[in-house]
Amino acid sequence: MQEKKYSIKFWAKDDRPREKLLFKGPESLSDSELLAILISNGNRAKSAVELAKDVLKLGKDNLNDLGKLNVKEFTRVNGIGEAKAITIAAALELGRRRQAMSYVEKPVVKSSNDIAMFLQSKFKDYRHEVFAVVFLNRSNKINNFQVLSEGGITGTVADPRIILKKALEEDAVSIILCHNHPSGSLKPSKADEDLTKKIKEAARYFDINVTDHIIVSENGYYSFADEGIL
Repeated sequence: MQEKKYSIKFWAKDDRPREKLLFKGPESLSDSELLAILISNGNRAKSAVELAKDVLKLGKDNLNDLGKLNVKEFTRVNGIGEAKAITIAAALELGRRRQAMSYVEKPVVKSSNDIAMFLQSKFKDYRHEVFAVVFLNRSNKINNFQVLSEGGITGTVADPRIILKKALEEDAVSIILCHNHPSGSLKPSKADEDLTKKIKEAARYFDINVTDHIIVSENGYYSFADEGIL
């Protein structure tokens, strides 16, 4: 009797997540039902859907917050082992990459907004500060995007020598500096301004143009170029 109570195979066919997706499409499923498909099976106490609901609670029932969690944090849910946690983490990463690709596929960077949307999708799940560089060719097309340093909650350190070395390796004509503010603040610090000037001045000797420095957070973005302080 206990198995019938918790096993999805005893549910009505229309209520089973896999069958529901097959016949009604993925958009018909709730977040917990989609997550239950990844979890695959429950345990003796709870069905896969019930375990999925417990996992969602870790992220306060918000997929954006859920995406910030790591494998170890998913295993806090009784019934979610390492294998299931890895599957969930992989699915969230695929979603993140899909969102990022929708921006990077834009052929030419024409404004700060073009690149800021891409950066927000890249940075949104970091709980610490990250410094990255976007490398552009002569046509303002993106050659590459690379995280060059990661720091703590309050800051990170970017080495101008590494940035310029990477720019030369990428054959970049121009670069966009970028970092996130996990606190949500968009105001650049004095250190941000000093670093930008230092990198811009050094880049001139290699005929590399620093076109912008963009700070992103969940509250939006700040463009040094737009604000006239580059």
